[in-house]
Amino acid sequence: MRNEETRSLIYRLIHNVRQVIVGKDEAIELALIAIMCQGHVLIEDVPGVGKTTLAAALAKSLDCSFGRIQFTPDIMPSDVTGYTMPNIKTGEMEYKPGAVMVQILLADEINRTSPKTQSSLLEVMEEGQVTVDGVTYRLPRPFMVLATQNPVDFVGTYPLPEAQMDRFFLRIHIGYPTIEEEMDVLARHSGTISPIKNLHPVCTAQEVVNMQEQVGVVYSSPEARNYIATLAAQTRQHPMLQLGVSPRGTLALHKAAQATALLAGRDYILPDDIRRMALPVWSHRLLLTPEARIKGRLAQEILTDILNKQPVPGKVS
Repeated sequence: MRNEETRSLIYRLIHNVRQVIVGKDEAIELALIAIMCQGHVLIEDVPGVGKTTLAAALAKSLDCSFGRIQFTPDIMPSDVTGYTMPNIKTGEMEYKPGAVMVQILLADEINRTSPKTQSSLLEVMEEGQVTVDGVTYRLPRPFMVLATQNPVDFVGTYPLPEAQMDRFFLRIHIGYPTIEEEMDVLARHSGTISPIKNLHPVCTAQEVVNMQEQVGVVYSSPEARNYIATLAAQTRQHPMLQLGVSPRGTLALHKAAQATALLAGRDYILPDDIRRMALPVWSHRLLLTPEARIKGRLAQEILTDILNKQPVPGKVS
């Protein structure tokens, strides 16, 4: 798949999702960049702004198998990963697939289930496989988790552990619509059929895999890689951060910058690609110190300060 074909495919997907999601092009594009990078997406915002709708619209735009878990406190890890049970006819143990055995998994309100159940997704999200009773089962390709969650200070939520947050490629905030956007939403939903029911796939599973393979072809110079590594080091040394960016996060930003360049029609990374993707890819991976939390600091603010203070390399291509 050539660069032009990849861009054409992405824009078809954006146009398709726009039929349902109004005025949130940035959120749509970030989600598609995650798909290009074989990453998982955490959509975090207050109830009712379209988190689940965005995830469902993306899933319906891809001709891939789709599954959904509505997380509640009583969901068990075996509901996610699957389990083994004896076959009455043969007497042998037989694997019963869990909800993860799909290509696109919607993990709805993931922070409303227990930490034990949340942890059942760790192997799935990192290695694309699940191990049940000592036997490993590969997940189909492409595989992606689209998780939604309410802010952690809402009643009935369990904060995701740092290891789980680090496995999300990027985090998206949708936000409230403007008055004009909300009027458009009302107009689209004034009929008897929800707009999402009219969505049809515009991309096959093989096209997604081909698109993902194109991302790694984008060139990154030593200067670009040094810029990313230096920014990561700054987060680890910052006095207001208890936990900086991990090497997994550094790799994620590099790949996100490659995908951004590909979308722009380039075969090389620019500093703007890195700066644009730093917040959505890194901010959820940072852990503030108690002092920073008392002062009301936000990870996004600290990361923005780091980006503004670090000199931008003049030559990266």
